[in-house]
Amino acid sequence: MNTNSYAQRDGQSGRSFYGLGIAPKILDTLERIKFKVPTPIQEKAIPLAIQGKDIIGIAQTGTGKTHSFAIPMVQLLEQKKGIGLVLAPTRELAIQIDEAFKEIARAFGMLTACLIGGVPMEGQVEVLRRKPRIVIATPGRLIDHMGQWNFLPEEVVMLVLDEADRMLDMGFALQIDKILRFLPQARQTMLFSATMPKEIMGIVAKHMKLPVSVEIALSGTTAEHVTQELFIVKKEAKLKLLSKLLAHYKGAILLFSRTKHNAQKIMRSIKDMGYSAAEMHSNRSLSQRREALDGFKSGRYKVLVATDIAARGIDVTGIELVINYDLPSDAENYVHRIGRTARAGQRGHAVSFATPEQSRDVRDIEKIIRSTLPVSQHPEVPPEEFIESKNDSLPAKPTWHKNRQKDKFSGKK
Repeated sequence: MNTNSYAQRDGQSGRSFYGLGIAPKILDTLERIKFKVPTPIQEKAIPLAIQGKDIIGIAQTGTGKTHSFAIPMVQLLEQKKGIGLVLAPTRELAIQIDEAFKEIARAFGMLTACLIGGVPMEGQVEVLRRKPRIVIATPGRLIDHMGQWNFLPEEVVMLVLDEADRMLDMGFALQIDKILRFLPQARQTMLFSATMPKEIMGIVAKHMKLPVSVEIALSGTTAEHVTQELFIVKKEAKLKLLSKLLAHYKGAILLFSRTKHNAQKIMRSIKDMGYSAAEMHSNRSLSQRREALDGFKSGRYKVLVATDIAARGIDVTGIELVINYDLPSDAENYVHRIGRTARAGQRGHAVSFATPEQSRDVRDIEKIIRSTLPVSQHPEVPPEEFIESKNDSLPAKPTWHKNRQKDKFSGKK
C-alpha cells in the first residue's frame, strides 16, 4: 500500500519538487518513489529548512509532514558533520519515520537508527556503534541510551520534534526538557505538530532561535476530505449500532476505544459478529502491535480496535471509516483520530458515539474543530434505543438531525 500517494497529483497548478532547493540526488530518489507534487507543508517548509532556519510547522495529520523535515535533514547532513535527531511520541510513529528516512538516506549511504522501547537494547547499541547519521527515537528510550553513553547528544546538529503536542499529552514534557538541556545550542530545530497548545510555546521560547512559522491549517483543523457524523446513543446500545455500521461499510475500519480493557472486549464482540479484527494498545507487545498493523494494512483484518496510542502512529491509506466508539478523553485527540481516514487526498468518514451525558465532551470537540457535528439516527435502531429521558431537559424521542439550531442533547434552542 503506497502511503505517499498524496504526492502523485500531477495536475496541481504546475507545482513540483524542482525549484525548492532540493539536491539532484534527492530529486532522483523522489522521482523513483513516485513523489511528483509537493504537499503545501512540504512546499513551504523544505526551502526554509534547507536554508538552516528553525521552523514551527503546523499542519493537519496526513499532509506529508515527515518528508518536510526528512528531505532537508538528509541534504544538510551530507554537507556537514554531526547527527540528525528526530523525537517521536510512539513506537509506531518512530518506525514509520525511520522507513521514510531510509528511502532518501540510502542514496547518500547514510545509516539510520530507530531507538524505541519494547525491543532489546543490544541490537540498538550495535546499530549506534556503526555511527548512524540520523537517529529516530522515543524520548524514554533515548534517555536510556544517553545514560549508558551509547548516544552522545553533543553530536546533534539538527533536531526535529515530531507530533510535539502528542508528546506533551503523553507526559513526556520532563523527558523532552532533559534531552534538550544536553543538546548543543548551536543546532537547527524543527517542531512539527497538528495543534499548538500553550505548552509548546514554552519549548519554542526556550529552545528555538527566531523560528519561522509555517501554518498550513489552523490548529485543530480536520482533514480536508473527511465527513463527520454523530450518534447519541445509550451505552448499552453501542454494540447494536456498531453491528449495523460494520454491515454497511465494506472497507477498512479503525475503531477507537478509550481504555485497553474495553478495546479487548470490543474486538471480541466484533469477532463474534463474524468480522476479522485485531487490537492495538499499550498492553500489547511491539511485535503484537506490528502484526496487528501489518494485518490491517494488508486487509487481513477488517477492523483495527485501538486506543489513542494509535491516533497518530498509524499511516495507512484507504481507511474507509473511523469510529469513535468512545469519545476521547482529550478533545484535541478527536482531530488526530479522524485524521487516520481521508489521507493522501482520499475521502473518508468518521462516526462518533456519544452518550446523553456527554454533551460537554461533544461541545469541547466542536469548539476545537470550530464546527457543529451533524447528528444522525440509524434507521434500523429505534429511537428509544438511542436515548431514554432521564430528566425534563432530555426528550424521549428527539429529532436529532432536523434542526441544527436546537441543542442536540436537550432540544433547547
